Formats: sequence, C-alpha cells, structure tokens
Amino acid sequence: MLAKVRSAAVQGLDAYPIDVEVDVGGGLPAFAIVGLPDAAVQEAKERVRAAIRNSNYEVPARKITVNLAPADVRKEGPAFDLPMAVGILAATEQIRAQLDGTVLLGELSLDGGVRPVTGVLSIALAARALGLRGLIVPRDNAAEAALVGELDIYPAASLGEVLRHLEGAAVLPPARVVPESTDAPELDVDFSEVKGQEQARRAMEIAAAGGHNILRIGTDFSSKLSRSTGCLKLREDRRTRYKKVKSQALVPRAAALPTLRGP
Repeated sequence: MLAKVRSAAVQGLDAYPIDVEVDVGGGLPAFAIVGLPDAAVQEAKERVRAAIRNSNYEVPARKITVNLAPADVRKEGPAFDLPMAVGILAATEQIRAQLDGTVLLGELSLDGGVRPVTGVLSIALAARALGLRGLIVPRDNAAEAALVGELDIYPAASLGEVLRHLEGAAVLPPARVVPESTDAPELDVDFSEVKGQEQARRAMEIAAAGGHNILRIGTDFSSKLSRSTGCLKLREDRRTRYKKVKSQALVPRAAALPTLRGP
C-alpha cells in the first residue's frame, strides 16, 4: 500500500513543500529512507519505530520505503519523523484519515511525544502561500506558527493526538494568537522639550525610524536628550516581527548553548 503525507523543509529563510511518500510492500523486513536524507533523517527509523509501538500501533514486519520528494534536494533535521509515522500507519490501513491539505512536521520521542523543530514560521508562510488549509505542529511551536493568519494551526503533544485528530475522533483545538494592542504608547516626554541640538535630534529621529543604534557622547548632549529617549521606542510592524522570529527560529538549538573551555 502507498500513502503520501505533506510536509515541508527550510532552505535559507524560505520553505518549500516536501511530499513524504511511504510504500509498504512484500519482501524481507526493512526500513529505507531515500531522497537525499542527512544523518538526522536516517536516524528517524528508530524514533519512528519506537513511537509507533509506544502509541499502541504496530510496525509491520515488511519492507518499508520512504521517499522524500523532490529527491534532488538534501533533507535535514528530524521534522519528518511525524509525517513518516503517519504515512506508515496510513499505508498499512491502521488509520483512515484525510491527509490532503494538511502539513505535518515534528520530531518524535521514543514514547510518542512530539518535540519542537526549527523553521516553523517559514513553513507556515509557505503553506499559506500554497493555499493549504492546516498545519499540525509540535505544541511548543504553535505560538510561532499562529503568527501567520488565514491558516489553521493545530498544536500536538503526541503521535496519538495527531492520529485521533486526522481520523476525526478528537479534533485538536486550533491555536490562536492574542492580538497586540494597537493603542499608541503614552509618553510623558518628547523632543519638544529639547531646545537647540538640531543635528542631534535629527540623528536620533533617523535612528528611531530605521531601527539603528546610537551613541551619545558628552554631558551637554546627553543631559538635554536623556529624558526624551522614550520617544525612540517605536512599535515594530508585523513584517519586522516576522523577520526577527524567522532568524531566531532558524538558529540551531545547539548554537544557543555556551561554549565550555578548559582552564
């Protein structure tokens, strides 16, 4: 039997669709992943097997072939664990689910839990651009993905929750983003209090508009403008927040760990 599950991968700052095709056929028991997978993707075999067993489903003792299409682009990371597991269960008819129109991504733990992955915001933007209707993501990534409007985001904590949602037995509640206040900030000071210093005021206005850094030197300059720095705290627009979260979401988790050096 053959099953196809939609997923996605990130290249640079943008995402592109990936079709996870699973074929379960005759022959000696085996589990092969093709489509230029890296080491983390290859290791998904053991994670997927254990997660399926510990979610009270069976791993068939048959030949399992997983193709990550397109096959000419290298696939990296553990985000394909979840679509692989769902594809195996769908191909063996252990679940009956409608898989079209929904993107799945998430790393699986051995007990069937769904762990967070990177690049979720870029994938959500790509899914909306392709006209897809839903995205199933790890619960810890839900707030990030929900920044993208016009797309249903379903946070999942386990493989079992995903399967029950796809079968319609227990639909996951979609994630929602609490809208930010659009009220302008109330400031008790502004540049109208500053007399003179035209060049300094102009420099600070440009820094505020462009989000640049500024260095104030000298007692005369600093004393006159110190009470007016509150007006530089301009609110960021939605596109800027997208870019910031993109850059943070795409940083590997190991990069955030401190480097330990010997004495």
